[in-house]
Amino acid sequence: MPHVEIKYSDNLKINTKEVFDVIEQIINNKDASAGVCKSRAYPSLEYKHSHILITISLLTKPHRNKEFTLALSTELEASIKKHLKQSVYFSLNIEYSQAYYTTNVHLVDGDILAET
Repeated sequence: MPHVEIKYSDNLKINTKEVFDVIEQIINNKDASAGVCKSRAYPSLEYKHSHILITISLLTKPHRNKEFTLALSTELEASIKKHLKQSVYFSLNIEYSQAYYTTNVHLVDGDILAET
């Protein structure tokens, strides 16, 4: 279950939901075991210079090595930039979980996970 966070200056014209979908599709095309991406966007009202920082957090797995990460980063950057319609300082970070990271699903009887 990857996590995606997009932090950006609020002067950017960006459809973050489209970018979330693109990121999730690319990750799952490269690694079918990844699953859904839990994604959040944080527009900033206060900033200096137009910028965007995308952080993608993945579980550590043996096949997610340097070559995998570089190929993923290259494809993500090119695809994300197609959704940016103005000049902006761009940062993309792919990070991996530490040994004691816990991720799972908590379900309450009769409830379902909402997707928006």
